[in-house]
Amino acid sequence: MVTRLPDPVLRAPGPARDVDLAGLAADLRAEVDGEIRFDAGSRAAYSTDASNYRQVPLGLVVPRTVEAAVAAVAVCRRHGAPLVSRGGGTGLAGQSTNKAVMLDWSKYCHRLLEVDTDARTCLVEPGIVLDRLNAQLRSTGLEYGPRPATHDHCTIGGMIGNNSCGSTAQRTGKVVDNVVELEVLLYDGTRMWVGATGDEDYDRIQRGGGRPAEIYRRLRALRDEYGADIRSRYPHIPRRVSGYNLDSLLPEKDFHVAQALVGSESTLVTVLRARLKLVPVVKANAIVFLSYPDIATAADDVPRVLEHAPVALEGIDDKLVDLERRKHLHPRALHDLPEGGAWLMVQLGGDTPREARTAADRLIAAVRRDGGPRVHEFADPADEKRMWAVRESALGATARMPDSDHTWPGWEDSAVAPDRLGAYLRDFQRLLAEYGYQQASLYGHFGQGCLHTSIPFRLRTADGVRQFRSFIERAADLVASHGGSFSGEHGDGQARGELLPRMYGERLTRAFGQFKAIFDPDDRMNPGKVLPPYPLDSNLRLGVDYDHGGVETTFAYPDDDGSFGNAVLRCVGVGKCRHHEGGVMCPSYMVTREEEHSTRGRARLLFEMLDGTARGGPIGDGWRSTAVRDALDLCLACKGCRADCPVNVDMATYKAEFLSHHYAGRLRPRSHYSMGWLPVVAAAAGLAPGRSTPPPAHPDCAGSSSGPAESTRAATSRSSPPSRSSTGSPVGPRTGTAPAATCCCGRTPSPTTSTPASAGRPSRCWRPPAGGSGCRTGRCAAA
Repeated sequence: MVTRLPDPVLRAPGPARDVDLAGLAADLRAEVDGEIRFDAGSRAAYSTDASNYRQVPLGLVVPRTVEAAVAAVAVCRRHGAPLVSRGGGTGLAGQSTNKAVMLDWSKYCHRLLEVDTDARTCLVEPGIVLDRLNAQLRSTGLEYGPRPATHDHCTIGGMIGNNSCGSTAQRTGKVVDNVVELEVLLYDGTRMWVGATGDEDYDRIQRGGGRPAEIYRRLRALRDEYGADIRSRYPHIPRRVSGYNLDSLLPEKDFHVAQALVGSESTLVTVLRARLKLVPVVKANAIVFLSYPDIATAADDVPRVLEHAPVALEGIDDKLVDLERRKHLHPRALHDLPEGGAWLMVQLGGDTPREARTAADRLIAAVRRDGGPRVHEFADPADEKRMWAVRESALGATARMPDSDHTWPGWEDSAVAPDRLGAYLRDFQRLLAEYGYQQASLYGHFGQGCLHTSIPFRLRTADGVRQFRSFIERAADLVASHGGSFSGEHGDGQARGELLPRMYGERLTRAFGQFKAIFDPDDRMNPGKVLPPYPLDSNLRLGVDYDHGGVETTFAYPDDDGSFGNAVLRCVGVGKCRHHEGGVMCPSYMVTREEEHSTRGRARLLFEMLDGTARGGPIGDGWRSTAVRDALDLCLACKGCRADCPVNVDMATYKAEFLSHHYAGRLRPRSHYSMGWLPVVAAAAGLAPGRSTPPPAHPDCAGSSSGPAESTRAATSRSSPPSRSSTGSPVGPRTGTAPAATCCCGRTPSPTTSTPASAGRPSRCWRPPAGGSGCRTGRCAAA
């Protein structure tokens, strides 16, 4: 017998309910073991993710334990406050930004709790970063398989929320294929473990009664009513991520409730712990690059390459390579690419390097036999790492094109069947050209039919926003006509939620609404994301009322059209500054694990400072903001972000800009003055007699004909160069000329032979062989 379920109303979410923020914050502080932050700076730092969307949260909870998170949900329920869990904050569809209480798991709840090497599973908390998990698993020879490009800072909880994939999904599948069990908490306080559910499991749950029994009864009824629609309407492709995973409830999928919840983007439950499936580490790899005249032709060759069972199969176009060259990213790797207009990057694996090379040789022989593309093989692990960096830098490299418009997500991860990818790409390129977006780079996980791109949408004007909506609707119809999915790994969020009827039809979209109502009938979990959806052109980070290009500044910002607002917009939320180890960015985040002490967090605060309160922003005191000042206080001004950030955010310059305005017309702290006077103090020290004790003469001057006095003078000159200013120029009288300096041989360099870069600097020269004379640098007047 089929139990009929009521149809939910498919509508946009209503206005947010009034929440007593002061009372909510006070109760959270009293009852939750964690950091409770309702201050302007914290709310500003979490106001957006890597998407086009912006919503200032009500507040932030950083629980120290899973039990603390449970307590936080109880307090939110009592106050009727909406809730969203946040991972690494790199969501591209707007799912990790909302006017809700944010749960940030990443600072404390990042433990690996169990490893079962026989069952090949592990138990983790949601805040653990993927690379740190796999590092802890290394001794077992196992790893967690899905590996997004953000693997060094994305969290497992965020990956579960998005149903993430990455390049390795070619071998391991999506996250949904690698989740065994989840411990979940509903907004109403129900807490339970969910997983595969056989008949005996179902009967046991029903005997237990209560809310879990009701949930399972309703899920089974939903499955029975819509089973035929699910089987016929769901795209049968490797990367179907759009929509809820109702197919996991089918009997042939073991009525797997945990996998049905994967990819639900914090709209249904809060994940407390996850038991994950592990896979053996690939012991040896070889990478083969195949070059083609264009990206669509490369896509046409994907089915043939798939016959060789690659571990990963990625596509890259010439626009991406050109952008990376212009940004001086990975020059050696780009130099090693075979000539072409597009490339397939094929990774083949084996238990030994010889096995991997043999697999690569078979592929190379096959493509050459058919008169195929040019080939370049990389078998050295160092080379492989360099070549992967080219692909993994793509999002940052394409997010901001030199001498061109900003580019944005919105239609950045559509997917079709791999054998349809070439045809889909040609149709998609025609659509891009129709809207004037043809400069967009095209790349992605071609072995699974997933296409990535960042598009130069013009999101600051009314016409640009209308064009943005029109393009997305046309693109949605296009991918549906190819039997594909709006999203192949990034999820629906706000960017694609309203489009779901175009892919699934009204009946299955209604089923999604009923699925949501089973877990979250009051729509308190991440409201407005997936279903019922906010319109895709609302809550935009920019929008028609954004205009911050006219701020008077101290620095020129020539690479940002002279605009501090444009400079701040360089940060697109990639989150590379949230590294925990390695790289040079961002040292203050590595120590504190605080979003506002990352480069991204500081950029967010500066954005909100410029935006003010007109759009509901939390920072209303502009350049005088103490929240921004405090976030910048731990910035070392090391310029690590200038080099390490894929969009070259220069937080050291932004900090100097902010401080010049913040302290304009008023006294600074004493520490600022002590540091600011260092050049003057250094100059005074440089003029003081006897400021150093001469060391022994330089060994390079041994055997010279100079006497003891000359040797002492030379050593003193060489070991005590003029004190230098912070600009690198010698400190001396302001006469317009550099002070005289001596060579290490004791002579004064000739002004006619000194170069501008070395003028005034003591040069280290070498004496000729014994018996010779003169200065071998050729810079001394007597040489």
